[in-house]
Formats: sequence, C-alpha cells, structure tokens
Amino acid sequence: MTRSLSKSNSHFQKAVKRLPLGVSSNFRYWGDDKTIYAASGKGARLTDIDGNEYIDYRMAYGPCILGYADPRVDEAARSGMEIGGVFALSTEREYAVAERISRMVPAAELVRFSNSGTEAVMAALRVARAFTGKDSYVVIEGGYHGVFDAALWYAPIEDWRPAAGEPHIVPYSAGVPGILRALLHSVPMNDAERLESVFKAYGHEIAAFMIEPIMGNCCSISATREFLRDARSLCDRYGIVMIIDEVKTGFRVARGGVQELFGVKSDLCTFAKAMGNGYPISAVAGREDIMRRFGNGVVHGGTYTCHSVALAAAEKTLQIIGETPALQTIAEYGTRLRAGISHVLSQRGIKHSYSGHPSMSGLFFKEQPPRNYRDWASSDYTFYEALAPELHDLGVLCEPDSREPWFVCEAHDERCLVETLQRFETAVDRVVNKHIGPDAAQGGA
Repeated sequence: MTRSLSKSNSHFQKAVKRLPLGVSSNFRYWGDDKTIYAASGKGARLTDIDGNEYIDYRMAYGPCILGYADPRVDEAARSGMEIGGVFALSTEREYAVAERISRMVPAAELVRFSNSGTEAVMAALRVARAFTGKDSYVVIEGGYHGVFDAALWYAPIEDWRPAAGEPHIVPYSAGVPGILRALLHSVPMNDAERLESVFKAYGHEIAAFMIEPIMGNCCSISATREFLRDARSLCDRYGIVMIIDEVKTGFRVARGGVQELFGVKSDLCTFAKAMGNGYPISAVAGREDIMRRFGNGVVHGGTYTCHSVALAAAEKTLQIIGETPALQTIAEYGTRLRAGISHVLSQRGIKHSYSGHPSMSGLFFKEQPPRNYRDWASSDYTFYEALAPELHDLGVLCEPDSREPWFVCEAHDERCLVETLQRFETAVDRVVNKHIGPDAAQGGA
C-alpha cells in the first residue's frame, strides 16, 4: 500500500496561515508533512482528504464507542436538531438522561451536564473544594484530567533517572501560573503507602484525590483493586473527596464504567467521550450531599450545556450501551486483537504486554505491564514510535505517541481484524529491518 499525503500537506500550508500549527488542537499536529486532515468516517474506518482509508484505533481518542456516523445515534441527534437546538433553558430529556446514568452508575446520585471532559473535571474539583473548604488536591503521575490550569502539570518521566530522586513536577504548558504548583500533590499509581504519607502530611489542606483507575492518556496503566480499596479507605479517613475521572472509561469498559469493573464507588465522577458517541457532552455526578452545593454557593453552567442535539445523541448511545451486547462485542474484538498482535510479536521474540481493558489497550514493549507511569520510562517506547508511522502508511491509524491506548468500537468487524493483523505484521517487519535489526528484536525490544 502506497500512501500519499500531498493534499494534506498542501492544506497544511494554507491552514497554518490562519490556525496555529494548522489545527485547532495541539494534539492533531503530527508534523508539517505528517498532519492528517480527515474527510469522512464511517464505522471503524476513516478517510483523509487524500483518499487514504484507515482502520481507526484512535476513534477520536475514544468517543466513538459505536463507530463513526452510527445511524441509530445520528437519527436521534437529528430529532434533537428539529426541536430547536439551544435554548439556555432546560428540557425534559435532561432528567431522562440523568436518570439513566444514575441507574448505570450507583455513585451518580445526582448529575450535572457540561460540554467536555475538561469542563466536567473543573466542576468536580470546584465543588469538592467548596464541600470540604480546602484547596489542594492529589493526582496520579501520568494521569490526564483535561486542559485547565489545575490539571496542566506533569512529571517528565522520559528524562527522569531514579538515582536523581523523585521526579520534578513542571507545568505542561506555558501560561500556567507557577503559584498554582503549591496546591498540587502527585503520587505514583498503586503506591498506597506514598498516598497515605501525603494525606498524613497535608490532609488538612487537601480537598480531593483525582484518579483515572485506567489512565486514558498513559498506556491504559491501571490501578489494582487493592490500591483503589486502600485509596477509598484513606479518603474516608482523612475527609478527602474521591474523584474518579471516567472521561475515557465511562460507559466503555463496563456499563457502569471503571467503578463497576473494579468494584469501587467514588464521591464524584466525571464522564464524557463515549456517552454521546462523539457528540459533545459530558457530566459530573456523585453523592447528593456534595452535588447539592451546585447552585448553593457553587457556580456551574454554560450556554451550550445540554444542547438538544448532543443530549438526544447521549440518550440513544446510553440506551444502546445499557440494553444491547455492544460492550461485549467490543471487548471480544479487543481480546482477539491483542491475541493476534501477540502472535506476531512472539513469533519474532519481541517482548510485550498489555495494560488496561481490551476496549482501550495499552501496548507495552516489556514482559510485564506497568504498575505506574515510571515503568513506562523503562520500556522501549522508541519501538512503538517507529512502528506507528509504518502502520499509518499501511492504513492502520493509531496515535503516534506510545502513551495513547488503542480504542475499539462496536463497528470493528472481522474484516478489520484480519486486515489489521496482516498490516501489523508487515509494519513490525519493516521496523525490525529498518530501525533496530533482527538481532535487537530477538533480544526483546
């Protein structure tokens, strides 16, 4: 398969004159000559403006749980369009969707809607601070909670060496006020002793503990049940609000999200991506006593919140997820995909493992899956970074960054699986021969 990006390259040269980096999100820029401009998507396949068709495992970073242009959801969205769009008033459907979420997620006693995952997490942190009267918060290293100042901090693990001590936490973006660093505490995943030590030292000022039990921007590195149980107990002991960020896992890894999967109940939880199959909608939900602070001293709102189109799409998407075997179909495909990829890699003696859930797998070039973000630094992520462009050329679309999971949707079918595995095998052989050589591959990438 020969892939040309001539039209995308040409369009980039025009777009960059009006759009910074030629795109509307930093993460869509893959380089001046590698940035792809989409033309259309249907099911599990995406076509760019050059006419290249890809089997897509990005799925817009996870929202399209049923596939692009799902006719059931799009028909519902059109019905939402016909009632008038946006009113800056409430409609009866808000209650219907909130009621369905509450039935699916026991922790969701009350629900408030927003437009994006970032907005939902912002609201959750705000109401947790109001409820506790405290300002600081704790996050997990490698976790991602959106693009707002409180969340835009990270540990540059790729440059970190354990002998140097603990990783230094730095802003993820210019323009984030340094003064906010004092409010943030960061701990590794699956280290309950470290979490407890932070709570002991700073619990009097910590409002919330925010965690993605499956880290959606970090190889799907997962918490253990034991760690989540310990974290839940520690939050209760120290009066800290436990916020489980399900922006990516919600309604994907189980009908009740990661909380059902791991048997844990949050104080607050956030949802977005999969709940609308790509239409822009999100939610913050949780304990009634905390959620009642909205409108009682805590501001939350937005002109486009609960837009009739997105809300109708969410109602239909959640109905499908809740009442059909869609999630089972997705998990079974993901399991078979993992098995097929393992067969290819094992035949070539390339060490590998998976983290996360079959619907959002992290592919990790090491014998054992990581327990935390620091483990990622000791894997050969350069192998993945060489593999991704080869897959793109062969018509398999994954994120170039090795920290992004492979997302599966209901529309991934047998043909997708067969073609993906054939192309994956070709891509691996190209990388072995061009970049690392067969001897290095046998040593375990």
